[in-house]
Amino acid sequence: MGETRRRNGVETRAEILRVALDLFTTQGYESTSLRQISDELGIQKASLYYYFPGKEDIVRPGFAARGSEAQTLLEWAKAQPAAPDLLRRTVLRWVDTFSVEKLRGIRFVNANPTLMRTIALDSSAAIRDPLEGLVALLGDSYLGADRVLLRMAFLSINAAAAAAAAGTPDQEIVAAARRASLAILDALSVA
Repeated sequence: MGETRRRNGVETRAEILRVALDLFTTQGYESTSLRQISDELGIQKASLYYYFPGKEDIVRPGFAARGSEAQTLLEWAKAQPAAPDLLRRTVLRWVDTFSVEKLRGIRFVNANPTLMRTIALDSSAAIRDPLEGLVALLGDSYLGADRVLLRMAFLSINAAAAAAAAGTPDQEIVAAARRASLAILDALSVA
């Protein structure tokens, strides 16, 4: 008989986040209960409460982490010497953080717009504001449509997630987002 390996606290927390995000995305945030999450994980509901007292507590860490990444990128860009390739290096630094896990987060956001308008307003601002700061810092010479394109270069993962056909492998969506950002940057440098 095989031995069952017990997860440590960090692994359990990560698995809860993964399972909850999948359920929230497929069933909707409001339609998913903590009981369903604990059942899917094969743990007691009390164990789930140990890590996350409520559903909102499951959602917030992902936004906080991505917001922190965006703020760190803004601080990094501000500390760089002015150079012709700074915009490209900054966008690619952001794009290269795209992962399957972050793609799942985008799907969650897209599948739960009501939640985004309520409990996650502060959290989404934590991501949006630094990205707007980057556009202001790096895109002062871009106006109108070019400024929109610059924003799109940073947000290509969102567009790729929305445009992907059902069944498209996550890695291909992430790769498409990177290619889209590069194409946008190339279009901007021609302008």
